[in-house]
Amino acid sequence: MLPQMLAKGRFPELVAYLLRDSRVMAPVDHGSGQFAFGEIRSKEDIARIRMDYDITILPPKKYLLPAYETLLEFDVTDAHSGKAALTVRSTVLLGVHVYDLHGIATADAFFSLDPKDVHYLSKRAATRLIGLNVQAPANEQQFQADMNTLEAPEGGFDLFMTDLGDRYFVEVGSDAGSKLLHASSLFAPAGPMDHKAKQAYDRVKAGNFHKKLPYDTKYLPELLNASYDSLLWEAIARRCYSCGSCTNVCPTCFCFDVQDKLNLDVTHGVRRRQWDSCQLKVFAEVATGENFREHRASRTRHRMFRKGKYVVERTGRTGCVGCGRCIRHCVANISILEAFQQIAGEAAEVGASESRK
Repeated sequence: MLPQMLAKGRFPELVAYLLRDSRVMAPVDHGSGQFAFGEIRSKEDIARIRMDYDITILPPKKYLLPAYETLLEFDVTDAHSGKAALTVRSTVLLGVHVYDLHGIATADAFFSLDPKDVHYLSKRAATRLIGLNVQAPANEQQFQADMNTLEAPEGGFDLFMTDLGDRYFVEVGSDAGSKLLHASSLFAPAGPMDHKAKQAYDRVKAGNFHKKLPYDTKYLPELLNASYDSLLWEAIARRCYSCGSCTNVCPTCFCFDVQDKLNLDVTHGVRRRQWDSCQLKVFAEVATGENFREHRASRTRHRMFRKGKYVVERTGRTGCVGCGRCIRHCVANISILEAFQQIAGEAAEVGASESRK
């Protein structure tokens, strides 16, 4: 479907229309320039939506993979009593930045691997994504140009909006998005001047994002593989507090722990999963007390490998979207961008040394 236009004055009408049959999650200001996705329920809430936000504290993955989620309910006296607890609601994620669209696309691919995660995929099937273009980096920690996350992923959105000042240029990415456009009667076809304005927007955007890595990221898995025994991991680990802040804010961290919780009657209970972090010391500990990643250096290396190698090899999609959240929230100022840059530097030194032999 050809692009459409939405006058900004009609934006509240669009949100009100979405609220008719879905819950709507959109970026709101939590004070001091801190933004977060929150539920929109009323006209007052609509007025609080900030489509001009820079970056949210947590990625919108929290609505598809909640921090705490009940998987099933059971009765220990009945071996066949297990009942899946699927909580699915029609949801619209409104104003999702491009890098977070890529994070969701990676999660889609990851949870579609066998065995498929029915809880995630059920929520995803009931969720519509309305993306929002980004014309400039939110801060110096971002490196989307390197991670190829400047443009919306193909098939990774229902509608995609670009702010052209007094109106939004809206691209359609799915049948659901097309139906929404037609049913709402709020949009008009984009004209020649609208397309020219979008092209001007794209030119400015191209000049605002610069690559920060000295190599194409398609080589990152190979570079990481060569750095497995590097002293770099020990150097980074000396600064790491193993707090897990980096994984909590990451759009492509999907690790969780599963626990059975009994009620006070000791016969009924629930199986629950909650976010976990590979940076915590107990993450790789098994029942015998053996810990396969007891040392911080091995945990640090594992996270970097997962971002730049493991996820890419398993899903074909980026394991890091370049959003910079992990850098911004790290209390020790550890930068995954700097780590990737240092890996490249080590590879260059090894290459130069071998060429002199």
